Amino acid sequence: MARGRSFPPRAQITTLAGGVGAAKFIRGLVRRISPERLTVVVNTGDDENFYGLHVSPDVDTVTYTLAGEAHPQQGWGLRDESFRVRDALARFYGKQWFNIGDRDLATQLYRADRMRAGVPLSDVTAEIAMRFGVHARVLPMSDDRVRTFVKVRARAPMPFQEYFVRRRARGAVERIELRGLERARALPAALDAIRNSAAVILAPSNPFVSLGPILALRGVRDALRRVRGRVAAISPIVGGRTIKGPADKMLRGLGLEVSPLGVAKLYKDIVGVFVLDRIDREYLDSIRALGMRAVAADTIMSTPAKAARLADIVLHEVSVYA
Repeated sequence: MARGRSFPPRAQITTLAGGVGAAKFIRGLVRRISPERLTVVVNTGDDENFYGLHVSPDVDTVTYTLAGEAHPQQGWGLRDESFRVRDALARFYGKQWFNIGDRDLATQLYRADRMRAGVPLSDVTAEIAMRFGVHARVLPMSDDRVRTFVKVRARAPMPFQEYFVRRRARGAVERIELRGLERARALPAALDAIRNSAAVILAPSNPFVSLGPILALRGVRDALRRVRGRVAAISPIVGGRTIKGPADKMLRGLGLEVSPLGVAKLYKDIVGVFVLDRIDREYLDSIRALGMRAVAADTIMSTPAKAARLADIVLHEVSVYA
């Protein structure tokens, strides 16, 4: 049983996720809890249309990781992948900058076909997870379309995939835009999971473009505030930079401190426990001054075993037995 609470021994855990860092953490978490106990609420602000297909990169990365099918080096896409269709498409579209592998293409075709038939993204996501043998519950943050745009100096705002993949995150970031947010509703199942879980974990993801779209949906921050004592976050910043992704560039471009403290300030109203890397232990007192419990640990998840040890620490800090 979770220490000090009335949650049953198999109490549910919810993780808010987006990007490769989140997938690595989830890979470790399911080594410590049964997948049936896990709900993952996934960012869909990165979703994009390619060749008439609705591609959900973060949802697919989480699904493939939970299925044990993710590419072990890339962190995205499927293992043992080939790209013959992509190369053939170059005949018609020119050289492509977004890579969809041949096996991955099957997922995209199925999603597009089902959504054209009027099936909501959340239902299609559940169908895909089931076909991959995933026992955790994977939820897109919303069935409504929210698109993340990045404004860099001297350029018009561009969709996140164009900024990150095509332009390799070049340019000084001036603004993040979440288009469609005013009309979007958080998935009701996602809000229920936050309210009713023994712990909610904000994965070590980009706070602006991976977790930011989830947190910006109406009702999400309020739900997290109500359970703040059992909400934990893991810093994506280690030693003044990110292991992967543009979070450090975004913090700097938006005039914020590139450190765990800079990230913690973004979460101070919704997070009760903040986990940072041991190399950044100098920030412990400053983060505690924000009203959080701050913990230093090894957050570099270079192997599944290290990711599992990090999951152990987070679960302990929110008083949940694995």
